[in-house]
Amino acid sequence: MSESNAENEPAHDPEVLQLAAKIFDLARHGDTDTVAAYVDAGVPANLTNDKGDSLLMLAAYHGHADTVAALLHRGADPNRPNDRGQTPLAGAVFKGEPDVLRALLDGGADPRLGSPSAIETARMFERRDLLELFGAER
Repeated sequence: MSESNAENEPAHDPEVLQLAAKIFDLARHGDTDTVAAYVDAGVPANLTNDKGDSLLMLAAYHGHADTVAALLHRGADPNRPNDRGQTPLAGAVFKGEPDVLRALLDGGADPRLGSPSAIETARMFERRDLLELFGAER
């Protein structure tokens, strides 16, 4: 299994690709224990799919705070953007996931990073509570 993007060539072995797809689905569905076991066994915590979405991004976007926390505990980068410049925190703002927001912030997510950033996303949705949480001006 390899991390995708410019630094590394993506893995082309069908079995590896099938396993990676399975792990992305586990993150998307919030199967925390199984995702954690795969990462503990050597799957990169920052594994990304063909769109640059990390396991953390998928877990965050789909509202799985426990999976987010488990990945962060295992070294996942809370600020890693996908190929469109979106961060897990901005995705959590978009989806309105308060537990995921807290887990990401506790894990070091920066609301100023990404395009749009979590702050910009909160402004778009007029989420003053989140702007206050992020320490941002209106």
